[in-house]
Amino acid sequence: MRRRTKLSHLPLNALRAFEATARNLSFTRAGLELRVTQAAVSQHVKVLEDRLGVQLFRRLPRGVALTDEGQLLLPSIVEAFGRLTETLNRFEDGHYQDVIAVGVVGTFASGWLLPRLDAFRKAHPRIDLRLFTNNNRIDIAGEGLDYAIRFGDGLWHGTDATHLMGAPFTPLCAPSLARRLSRPADLKREVLLRSYRQEEWPRWFAAAGLQSPVPKGMVFDSSITIASAAARGFGVALLPPALFQDEIRRRRLIRPFQIEVALGDYWITSLHSRQPTQAMLSFKNWLLETIAAKNSSPRQASRDLTTV
Repeated sequence: MRRRTKLSHLPLNALRAFEATARNLSFTRAGLELRVTQAAVSQHVKVLEDRLGVQLFRRLPRGVALTDEGQLLLPSIVEAFGRLTETLNRFEDGHYQDVIAVGVVGTFASGWLLPRLDAFRKAHPRIDLRLFTNNNRIDIAGEGLDYAIRFGDGLWHGTDATHLMGAPFTPLCAPSLARRLSRPADLKREVLLRSYRQEEWPRWFAAAGLQSPVPKGMVFDSSITIASAAARGFGVALLPPALFQDEIRRRRLIRPFQIEVALGDYWITSLHSRQPTQAMLSFKNWLLETIAAKNSSPRQASRDLTTV
């Protein structure tokens, strides 16, 4: 009970004086930072030491040094002040800014999410959305994320997954290369750019009713990089055209064939153990509503695609 009383009456100014002194290793420099005298800082630290019953600093001829007890206390104080500062910074114009961290596979981020983020910001101005792109390999817990938008089958251990959209794959290439392609079999003569998922090209050729050649093109870990390589004429890429509409409209990429193959879908995932906040629910609902509205539009995605 006596320990609890000590902790409940620790003065904030004494904790601030301790933290500033520990960073500067000087009462004088801590006083300049806090805009109080060196004597005031020293007195605040003395009050804290008396309350805790330990010595936190060794007084040296020039400056101070942390004792073992001081070194043990410092990380907790730094973390506490950091969290307090972060929370206070979320208040703006008398309103609380809620923060959500979302990991997004790069293709979905650039091809679908970024063009629509302004609409989300206007609809939810009090949500501070923080995006972290990846190549579909992600650790939600380890990276401290609220959500991860992933590509695959929706089966990830320890997570809840909600389906967002399908994105069938088809060959895309530069206009100069597309002129050489009149039928799917012509692809066997071209360089086929590959991702780390080795089964993609064989599955597309199977959908086209052909035996797949042995792919020999460059291997990339990002569909965005594959698309850039294809636009430069390095070879033919197998990509979801729905997420490269801008490149297709500008004719940087051409779709030579209508044959598509489903290799996975996009999902929004979160940990089973994560209780969703209101901000998380707002973001997820906005995603689902925006995708549903586009899917119900009379203009079909196929009309957006440029073919040879």
